[in-house]
Amino acid sequence: MPTPARNNHASSVQIQQPRTRSPLPPSPIAFKEQQGRPPPTTQQTITGKLFRNLFKGLLFSQLTLTSLLVIVLTIRGLILASSHHFHPKKWYPPLLASVAVSGVASLAWQCIFIYNPPRAVRATFWLSPILTCSVGILLVLIGTAVDAGVGAVFVLFAITQSLYGCWITTRLEYTDKILSLSTAFPPARTREVTTLSIFISVVYSGFLVTGIGGATSTRTNLDLLFISVILIGLAWTMQVLKNAQQVAISRARYVNFAHGEDMDAWSALLVTVKHLTGSICIGSTLVPITVLIRGSIRSVNLMSGSSDEVMYSGADCFSTLANKMVTCGNRWGFVHVGTYDKGFVEASSDTWKKFRSHNGLEKVIDSDLTSSLCFLSAVSVGAVSSLTAGIWVLLVHKDYAFEVTLYAFIIGYFVGRVGLAWLQACVLAYYVAYSEDPQNIRFDGTIPQRIQRFQMLRAHRDNREHEVGRDRQESDESP
Repeated sequence: MPTPARNNHASSVQIQQPRTRSPLPPSPIAFKEQQGRPPPTTQQTITGKLFRNLFKGLLFSQLTLTSLLVIVLTIRGLILASSHHFHPKKWYPPLLASVAVSGVASLAWQCIFIYNPPRAVRATFWLSPILTCSVGILLVLIGTAVDAGVGAVFVLFAITQSLYGCWITTRLEYTDKILSLSTAFPPARTREVTTLSIFISVVYSGFLVTGIGGATSTRTNLDLLFISVILIGLAWTMQVLKNAQQVAISRARYVNFAHGEDMDAWSALLVTVKHLTGSICIGSTLVPITVLIRGSIRSVNLMSGSSDEVMYSGADCFSTLANKMVTCGNRWGFVHVGTYDKGFVEASSDTWKKFRSHNGLEKVIDSDLTSSLCFLSAVSVGAVSSLTAGIWVLLVHKDYAFEVTLYAFIIGYFVGRVGLAWLQACVLAYYVAYSEDPQNIRFDGTIPQRIQRFQMLRAHRDNREHEVGRDRQESDESP
């Protein structure tokens, strides 16, 4: 990405005083330099290779079969369009235009993050609810009961985003610092990697749109199944594309944070695609499941009034399950996948254990807003894409408005996630490199100060609970 002329927080990375540095592992420029760790057993190596090759084969099989299905559906749809009263000239242009708009919006969004991270953070938390609510209103205006119901869901989602934005206001300053520190000097040729990823996602999405249109032209129950298969394939392929970019850029960024060496993002991407596709496919399957389960449990805990510590106490069986899953599959594992050529489960376990070995670091990482920021940014891109397609098709053919609007939102969301993968990759690399050597002179006091703040808040809360308990005990003992 282009290096900004000035970054507000980049100047804060200073060596405040000499520090005693812990011994570092060898530089991971070559894959086989693996931190001095013992080699895995033969059985583990065979098992890991088996799963990597299996998931890699699944990816290419899915791409091949989906492409054949799309071609068949497109040809059939064009042949049978007139007999089923389907109007390709009114269905395709709005949706294809929205796909292109999603690519442009993704490029624009990341440029804002590069040149002014603090404003970009606040703009995301303001714009996402507004744009989401606009999509909901558009769906309500279509007129049918189903459209109004889905529109109400979007409006409720927008309200939820607004409440969340108010709830995390105190964490924005720390997010600004972390984003500015981790993305101040992105690896060389990051712009080319990101632009290529967005271009591939737009072209592939446009290709799948032709198949969805072919299935829509006949509207049988089997066609609904075909559309579902295409959308599921789209979701997984976009996850793989996003995570391939994360592995490549986080590897290059980690090398800089941990060892002070520069690595070209384009070269890292070539190595990633050649050697690590299987591990990326495994991670692209496990991470969304883990995020969904942990997010659901956390939401239940918050609504029930439980503190965050309930999430980590292990007292509840669901919390125990979530803790186990995050150890075996988390997004921070992608850093070690790219840097040390580890299997995804092993990489996830190693990074999370490293986080837990530092008092308070797991809490800081778990409260980081980068993932929420990328999610809401993608929602905003999806909403822009959805409004583009929805308003257009509402003017030319109202009957297509509902489905085209939803397809545009889904596609725009995934394109948006691909566009901001580089940003999340930089933050992941920053945390992982810090966890392995907190005394590294390339890190300032941002994370230690955050840990100290959490410890002070917890101590204050414990003192209050102790005083309340003592007052209750004295009131019970009094006649």
